[in-house]
Amino acid sequence: MSRLWVQLTLAFSFVVLVAVGAIGFLINRTTDVEFRQYITRSDMQASGRGVQQLVDYYLQNGSWEGVGSLLGSGFEVGGPMGLPMMGSPTGELRGWQGGHVDVQVADSRGEVVYDSAQQAEGRRLSSRDKVGAVAITRPDDGSVIGYLLLSVSGPSGRLGSLEQSFLYRIRRVLFIGGALAVGLVVIVGALLSRSLTAPLQRLAAAARAVARGHLGQKVRVEGSAEVAEVGRAFNEMTSALEEAETQRKSLVADVAHELRTPLTVLQGNLRAILDGVYPLEQGEIARLYDETLLLGRLVEDLRELALADAGQLRLELRPTDCAQVIRDTLDRMGMAAQDRQVVVTAQLPEDIPAVLADPDRVAQVLRNLLLNALQHTPPGGTVTVAARLAGGPLEVTVADTGVGIAAEDLPHVFERFWRADPSRARGDRLAGGTGLGLSVAQSLVEAQGGRIWVESTLGRGTAFRFTLPVA
Repeated sequence: MSRLWVQLTLAFSFVVLVAVGAIGFLINRTTDVEFRQYITRSDMQASGRGVQQLVDYYLQNGSWEGVGSLLGSGFEVGGPMGLPMMGSPTGELRGWQGGHVDVQVADSRGEVVYDSAQQAEGRRLSSRDKVGAVAITRPDDGSVIGYLLLSVSGPSGRLGSLEQSFLYRIRRVLFIGGALAVGLVVIVGALLSRSLTAPLQRLAAAARAVARGHLGQKVRVEGSAEVAEVGRAFNEMTSALEEAETQRKSLVADVAHELRTPLTVLQGNLRAILDGVYPLEQGEIARLYDETLLLGRLVEDLRELALADAGQLRLELRPTDCAQVIRDTLDRMGMAAQDRQVVVTAQLPEDIPAVLADPDRVAQVLRNLLLNALQHTPPGGTVTVAARLAGGPLEVTVADTGVGIAAEDLPHVFERFWRADPSRARGDRLAGGTGLGLSVAQSLVEAQGGRIWVESTLGRGTAFRFTLPVA
């Protein structure tokens, strides 16, 4: 009972059973009543003797007043199979098997002037009653002077055996048809329910396969629009998981490689010092210290990225003078620029507005971009830092006259540990050598509500741009 297809089948069956039962009940009841009226009216019209009596009465009296006396004094209409039905003193037409027929007489306007049941006198016949009534007409010009309406009342036992047999066959056909309809719906409902739930079962099996580590699992997109949408979402999820797993493995391999390089240098130099190959002097200790700094920067960059990915990066957003942050950063980078023989300049308008940002994080972004620019700019080149309003946010640009980046490499520059030239030596002492600087810059900018992108022409230089919201 907990299966969805079973519940759907039962629901379909219940709805159809109720619908078929209600329709069958209405058809049976309507057929019974209409059939009774049809028998009475057809036999009455076949006889016509009672109608002639009413015509004679109207012509003699000039109106229908007192017509009830006629219906209780020998008024006659045909009964089933031509059997006569005689009027009684009470106004009832008694005939076959002791039954009675309700009689209504209306004038030419349809207003009831006599009702044996004493319920409709003074009312007008409905259009439906007029269709089933016998029109009483003048013999000379055929004009309508009234209507005679008879209706059977009472249980089915007052019908003849043939009529009762006919109604019995109608009821049996209705019952058999209803049973066949319900049975057919149960079968079709079961098949339809299974077809509706089959994609969900396959989706559940695929989800269990993903839980076991098969991240490449896919399902067919089929079924109704809602089920197909779930299938598409599942395939997108597994694709994202597979890609994330690939990136995770690549990241672990890259981190292991980056950590191995400075550790190998440290271990080798220390071993050489212990073996007496290298003298224990200040210059050698300084080289070892640089390697520990590289390890520290790598660990800190990884920590920053982990916090950014988890949405737990600490920011102290406040109105910040971005121009002053740029000037301070350039001052601190002056020595590195001189060592590389690169000219670093700033183009800062005087009306730069304050931005809503963390000044320390903005300085960190600028430092990473400047280190990247200095690393790829040959001696004698220039690096320019500019700022301007860009239709709302403040746009900061760090442009160099370096070697540039190929168009096919531009989409990858912010990927972790990615390098355009894989053979290029890792661990450049100027830039920090972690291969994470641009990824960290991207995470910091986006965490402050901005965006970062790169524009470059191979052989002509590169420009990194990022935006920050104005305070």
